[in-house]
Amino acid sequence: MVLGKCPYCDNGEIEVRDKEVRGKKVKLYACSNAHWKTEDGEMFELREDASCNFRIWQNSLAKYGKWLSYKEVRELLAEQELEVEFVSKKYGKKINYTKTIILDQEYGVSVLWE
Repeated sequence: MVLGKCPYCDNGEIEVRDKEVRGKKVKLYACSNAHWKTEDGEMFELREDASCNFRIWQNSLAKYGKWLSYKEVRELLAEQELEVEFVSKKYGKKINYTKTIILDQEYGVSVLWE
């Protein structure tokens, strides 16, 4: 499944790839020109034939109670930023709050905390 054009290379498309990390199935949204290798199933490194390193892990915002969906990644690729709802379990209560996330070449996505 293709979610959109890669924002960092000329001819790449963002694909959905199924991965398993620490025994859990998770989606990796990665450029078609990004090729990864792993020895232990936890640390993923670019292979020598990769010409792009764009990737967003579905669970990259899990510590904020958020897993990114296909629709959200499509919108993020098109608009370069997206408002998402996070969940905090501070003081034993669930608190929902909204923050803007943006594309980040090094980490995939970054949260704007302004």
